[in-house]
Amino acid sequence: MTREAERHEGPDGRAVLLAAGLADLAVSTASSALGAVRGLLRRSDTAELATEAERELTARGRLALDRYATAPPAHLEILARRALARRAADDV
Repeated sequence: MTREAERHEGPDGRAVLLAAGLADLAVSTASSALGAVRGLLRRSDTAELATEAERELTARGRLALDRYATAPPAHLEILARRALARRAADDV
């Protein structure tokens, strides 16, 4: 085993390796994103793309708020409505 491998054994060594791996991933992701942005800026329909992206982000935001901001209906209320619907169906 080399001295380099011995230095990265144990929890501290793993933490260093994880941090280095995350940093490398962040740099490569940022590089890819920058390349994509450069490609988008070269397009002739950037205004349309921006408008479409705004619409999509607004829709996603609305969905996220609907998902997390509104409280689900009360469980007992749902059961009561089902019972009333069953009774109404039985009475017919």
